[in-house]
Amino acid sequence: MAGSVNKVIIIGNLGSDPEVRTFPNGGKVCEFSVATSERWKDRNTGENKERTEWHRISITSEPLVRIAEQYLKKGSSVYIEGQLETQKWQDQSGNDRYTTKVTMRPYSSQLTMLGNRNDNNSDGFSNNNNNSFDQNTQNLDNSSNQNDLSNDLDDEIPF
Repeated sequence: MAGSVNKVIIIGNLGSDPEVRTFPNGGKVCEFSVATSERWKDRNTGENKERTEWHRISITSEPLVRIAEQYLKKGSSVYIEGQLETQKWQDQSGNDRYTTKVTMRPYSSQLTMLGNRNDNNSDGFSNNNNNSFDQNTQNLDNSSNQNDLSNDLDDEIPF
């Protein structure tokens, strides 16, 4: 096999406000949990069932940390692309423990705000609230340059 892929896509709601930590070197990390739910109808009883999974998210990309810190809050609906990462640590008794989380690194992650859970638009996919911050295609500091670039590219398309 020539390579492998470690990519996770999650659409869900924040369970709490994001927590931002600053390191002595000035770097920041933002962490929060996102809930995803699965609903189904039990075939035997006809009862509606629901199961919720909680996903721990860790953002190390500086531009995305700023966005999360400024705009995300408990209940926010988000689309997240990142990578699975498992960390090994020891508890107070010296036993090995493992924590798996979704890590959002520079150049390999995406954060899209879909709206708040309490918005009038129940599905959260409102056009006026759909703000995407993609590390692969959007430089937050040079957004005006990107518009100029896209106009230049349109002129070169042969059809």
